[in-house]
Amino acid sequence: MKIKNLVLAITVLASITTVAQKDEVKALKKMYLKADISASEIETYKASATKLSLIAAIDTDVIASVFFKAIIPKLEIASLGTAATPVQINSILTPKKVTDLVNGLNETLDFEKKSGKSVFTDEIVKFSPQLKAQLVNYAVYLGDQKKYKESSDVLYSVYKLDNKDPEKLYYAANYAINGEDFTAALKYYQELKAIKYSGEGTVYYAMNKEKNREESFTGKQEREIYIKAGTHISPRDEKIPSKRGEIYKNIALILVQNGKTAEAKTAISEARTENPDDISLVTTEADLYYKLGDMETYKILINRAIDQNPNDATLVYNLGVVSANTKQLKDAEKYYRRAIEIDAKYMDAYMNLAELLLRGDEPLFTEMNKLGTSDKDNKRYEVLTAQRKAIFNSVVPLLEKALSVKEDNVAAQKTLLSMYKVLEMTDKAKELKAKIKQ
Repeated sequence: MKIKNLVLAITVLASITTVAQKDEVKALKKMYLKADISASEIETYKASATKLSLIAAIDTDVIASVFFKAIIPKLEIASLGTAATPVQINSILTPKKVTDLVNGLNETLDFEKKSGKSVFTDEIVKFSPQLKAQLVNYAVYLGDQKKYKESSDVLYSVYKLDNKDPEKLYYAANYAINGEDFTAALKYYQELKAIKYSGEGTVYYAMNKEKNREESFTGKQEREIYIKAGTHISPRDEKIPSKRGEIYKNIALILVQNGKTAEAKTAISEARTENPDDISLVTTEADLYYKLGDMETYKILINRAIDQNPNDATLVYNLGVVSANTKQLKDAEKYYRRAIEIDAKYMDAYMNLAELLLRGDEPLFTEMNKLGTSDKDNKRYEVLTAQRKAIFNSVVPLLEKALSVKEDNVAAQKTLLSMYKVLEMTDKAKELKAKIKQ
């Protein structure tokens, strides 16, 4: 008899619990669907969501509990009203809330996909674009506050919410680097590598006549509509280069930083095998060997990159830098001059070439200081002075060109002024001195 009573009690309790679950689900759904939920109702909602999570027994109610708890931040934002400012919205969010929100939504979607029963899926799909925009704005806000790690966490959550937008994963990785969260950065970059993200594409711009500023469009056809409507003019296309090289380079650099040099080399080698025509990967491998101090391999790889792209001034300039650092001065001069031929406004090439030529002045100046006052020494002094002036005369045009590119280059100003004085170019010295004072 006691066993029968116990069975009856359990049955009654289960029935009561089921009814309670259904009541909580109904109450939560009613509040969730309200267009203008108030702050006080949010507190009631939170209490009901917590209660449901404690009593939910069957799978459908468990997942309902997950969904209703996950979207609390969304409802808190909704309680601010349609006139809510970004500042108000950002004050509600935290990186943890965003992570819990996206994890809860994805858990709901995964469950309903497996069960074949769509209760919340359509609703999630419906509000996701607006939610995504709010989360992206929040990530940007955190980045502006220099909270790079937090911004990275939010952007990664945005990517998990919409994995068809890998650009957010790319920026999450970059922000992780800025926040010195190298573990997360490596994870994100490796995910980008796994999905073969390149970031290549074209941005379509046109000038808004009323606002007098350029605006971007999702595609050429969309832009054409605005051009034909007469609201926009001056269409312009901008190619976005591949980011693969940067991604693989960062993977390699983090691995090197972690003492995993062999893995870094393998990662770059595999990347080049998969993308043999991607010149950025050749330069990435070269950069790796540069960081490892293997200048010979670096030069071989950079020369290979130049063979593929002979008019890349940066590649040629970099080869000049390495040649200068390894005391191959004639090669360095050749590469700097070639970089200038390719890009007449390459200021760093002018400055480095000037510095390279001025190295020849050091032994002359040292010898002059050691000379005495004999006739022989005086004649030698004159020879050395003429040689110094020849060097300065070769350097002056380079520094003048550097200043024409960037007139407030302090290093170029000071060096050029001293050249003018030695060469007795008084008028030019006065003119430059006046500019420096201004």
